[in-house]
Amino acid sequence: MLDAFRILEEDKGIKKEDIIDAVIESLRSAYRRRYGQADSAAIEFNEKTGDFRVFTVREVVDEVFDSRLEISLKDALAINTAYELGDKIKFEEAPAEFGRVAAQSAKQTIMEKMRKQTRAITYNTYKEHESEIMSGTVERFDNKFIYVNLGSIEAQLSKQDQIPGEIFQSHDRIEVYVYKVEDNPRGVSVFVSRSHPEMIKRLMEQEIPEVYDGTVEIMSVAREAGDRTKVAVRSHNPNVDAIGTIVGRGGANIKKITSKFHPTRYDAKLDRMVPVEENIDVIEWMPDEAEFIYNAIAPAEVDQVIFDEQDSKRALVVVPDNKLSLAIGRRGQNVRLAAHLTGFRIDIKSASEFEAMEQAAENQEVEELAESDSAE
Repeated sequence: MLDAFRILEEDKGIKKEDIIDAVIESLRSAYRRRYGQADSAAIEFNEKTGDFRVFTVREVVDEVFDSRLEISLKDALAINTAYELGDKIKFEEAPAEFGRVAAQSAKQTIMEKMRKQTRAITYNTYKEHESEIMSGTVERFDNKFIYVNLGSIEAQLSKQDQIPGEIFQSHDRIEVYVYKVEDNPRGVSVFVSRSHPEMIKRLMEQEIPEVYDGTVEIMSVAREAGDRTKVAVRSHNPNVDAIGTIVGRGGANIKKITSKFHPTRYDAKLDRMVPVEENIDVIEWMPDEAEFIYNAIAPAEVDQVIFDEQDSKRALVVVPDNKLSLAIGRRGQNVRLAAHLTGFRIDIKSASEFEAMEQAAENQEVEELAESDSAE
């Protein structure tokens, strides 16, 4: 019995104390089924032999009303002349009478504890890896997910968490970002991503020593996976250039990051799928919000940044006329990423549009003033 407990503890992670409790509860339950009550049952476990013993406890009384709970003084004295009224006497029961029921009940209880324990271990293990990158193997596919084996669980990689164009085959080894671990009625669910902005941050921590040790800090990341990413960084050492450190000599560090992804597209000229690199723009984070927005709009130049007096997280960015399309970007991508990076809602205006807007506002003020004077 003790060897069985040890094996369960080592292989399944179930504590010996939990197994003993399960067996005791099962014996008590079996006794209840056999005799209709269990309050009088006392169950003892011998730590040396690994044996369980079941006792019933009966009180010494003058008149017996329930022989399962009471014993007459006469019968008690026949056992030992020292017994008196009110004493409690233990009688060992033969577990064989209800042992089969107890064994089945114990098995069910232990199996349930094993399931709960395994589930708790799985949940705690992967919860510790939440917001981290893990390596796994592509196992299977369905209409909603790619299932990635992380060791003791299949994580779910949804379509929106995949990089557009990336194609995997079964048994491919991939890296994923664990962004959520849930313990729900159906079991433990681990949700992973390859498109999450935080994956870029974690990869940089892995690949760039200065990021890992905190010399260079990644302040924010805005990403449209498979296409373009903006990363805002700052240095905590005046002798270390934050942008140069992230980019690396000849772009070596950035190449390490982009090599982790391999989205592809069809090239009609070559008549085959070709890789598409994810472009990563590295900008300097600034404590001054206007300067930060200036940097975030790069590569476009900025004439001025005007903050909305009614909305503290809204800003108007004025750019030269010939830089408007660059500031907005293809399909609005540049300004969209800048907005996500800085946390501001950004409106872009060309210098001429801004001048016209200002002139219109000035004319409106003049008209209102003239109307006020005439009314007087």
